[in-house]
Amino acid sequence: MLYALVFGVLLGRPLSYGFLERQIDAKLARAASIAGPKLVILAGSNAAYSHRCETIEQALALPCVNGGVAVGLGLDYEFARWARVLRAGDVLYLPMEQEQYAMTRAATRLGPDAAIMLRDDRATLAGLAPDRWAAALFSTDLRGALMAALETALVAAGFDGALRATAEGGTNAWGDHVGHTPALGAPIRAVLAAAHPSVVSAEAVRAGYGAALIADFAQRMAARGVTVVGGLATGFADAAPSEAAVAAIRAVYEAHGAAFLALPDRSLYPRADFFDTPEHLSEPCQIAHSRLVAAGLAALLGRVAQPVADAGEWCPVPPPPGPLPSTLAYDAPNMTVANRATGQE
Repeated sequence: MLYALVFGVLLGRPLSYGFLERQIDAKLARAASIAGPKLVILAGSNAAYSHRCETIEQALALPCVNGGVAVGLGLDYEFARWARVLRAGDVLYLPMEQEQYAMTRAATRLGPDAAIMLRDDRATLAGLAPDRWAAALFSTDLRGALMAALETALVAAGFDGALRATAEGGTNAWGDHVGHTPALGAPIRAVLAAAHPSVVSAEAVRAGYGAALIADFAQRMAARGVTVVGGLATGFADAAPSEAAVAAIRAVYEAHGAAFLALPDRSLYPRADFFDTPEHLSEPCQIAHSRLVAAGLAALLGRVAQPVADAGEWCPVPPPPGPLPSTLAYDAPNMTVANRATGQE
């Protein structure tokens, strides 16, 4: 009882977890405010950094919400919250990170959402499996208590996390991460050049608890009348998942009533195009990639992609074009995809 009182009422993590909680709430509020059909992009931080709803909304003429926050959040928690705002006629695009599929049940129980639910969102916690209740109750230790006291003192002293935007960029009204320019990421470029990103195997995808959660959510939303489209997260071109792993990811969706979008370049880019991790494209590449995603979604949804005005500076290094469907033509220098039948870029 003392433990529940201390961590459920008295101590919180206003800087570490409060930041995540505010982002989730803001993105859900935007989604709930849209009366008609909308597009929701949901994944980890790959969605926020590498996808730009501001661009895709213009291209598809469809309101867009970027729901990406962080890969460590429990998928059951995220899906429970997003299920409340997804309605028939909506489009749900899921470019989930590879590790999301392979995530274990234990890792899902002990993400930052456990502490968030215990303190501020017990309604969502009550709707999850009973093993999540005990995991949330005992998700914090002595170190967490010390960090909570420190963060609470910092907030009381006026430190509200504003420096985060200076170092990493911020978030726009669509929920996209913005301001993560190549110049801002320059100090990290040497680290990215030497990074060895993990690649998930097909067996790990098929056996993953995360994959089961994604498949269940896709099936439930499809039954509700939501158009569900799976996709691939962005990554280094020199550390691509195997064809078998991509096939296993595709099967998570296509076997459960959803479509799957694999771009011609498989969402793979040179390392110079990334900001600080293999899943975070720098801002100009985020815009360029979003144009390609919009073109792919337009083809699946039977729409015509409209010209986009917010191109900004071009992505530093164009992605390898790879094999294209016969209906599409790719112009690498201009980062455009054209429909051969209509001429529409």
